[in-house]
Amino acid sequence: MDGNSKPLTSLAWTSGQSLCPKGHNLIVATMEGASANFLKGFNQKSALYLTCSTEPTSETIEQVITDVMLLSEKSPLPVGYAFIGEYIDPKITVPKKKRLCMKLTPINTAESAVAELKLTVKNKQLTAPYKRIGDMSGLALWCRNVPVSAPKPTPKPRNVTSGVRGLSLDSSSSAQPATQEAPVPKLSRASSISEHPIYESNVYGVSAIDGIPFTIHPMFESRLAEPSIISSNLHDLRIKTLADIENEYNYGFVVERTACAR
Repeated sequence: MDGNSKPLTSLAWTSGQSLCPKGHNLIVATMEGASANFLKGFNQKSALYLTCSTEPTSETIEQVITDVMLLSEKSPLPVGYAFIGEYIDPKITVPKKKRLCMKLTPINTAESAVAELKLTVKNKQLTAPYKRIGDMSGLALWCRNVPVSAPKPTPKPRNVTSGVRGLSLDSSSSAQPATQEAPVPKLSRASSISEHPIYESNVYGVSAIDGIPFTIHPMFESRLAEPSIISSNLHDLRIKTLADIENEYNYGFVVERTACAR
């Protein structure tokens, strides 16, 4: 096949052009011009050719061939690999001493894929980027891998404006248009002190929440502003001296010392 860079999607055996799968190209000759028939022998009239395709195999998830391997008769099939299909006459059988298998991977997860398959005589040597797969029926199989540049799914943009609008703390205000920015409420020093008398004890004359762009809910603000609650809390406070603390929490460890003495 010609040296293109489109990943292969399928490989198959066929006994002739009439039985070749749709979308597959028949490899009829090696690089040297010799016959690529894998059934060779004296007075051999049957034929077995290798075919390949770059057509998508599925409309949902496109898969590409990422590796090709020749297995001996007794070797188990590796995980993720499958033997290639057979489109041959009933009287023809594929050689079983060596089986050709391939690995299919979704194109959106594959890093590289097989883009070219070549056949040569057994003693022929190819240089990079071709990799030797193995020998079968006197023919050498070679493959060339290329990087896969599949389009990656792009995330859809989300409408953040509606979510930010729902975070507004002012329930009475109506929603602003998406193109306008909601004005940030400004609290003056005087209004902060008058609206929140609980913080008037600040020696600097400013509120603890002065300049913060939010207000306390009126349900809690009315309770905090009651002078009776504030005064009762302050009157209950008693500052203890160091002597009071030592007298209240003094402990002689007599029981512990007696236990240690025994």
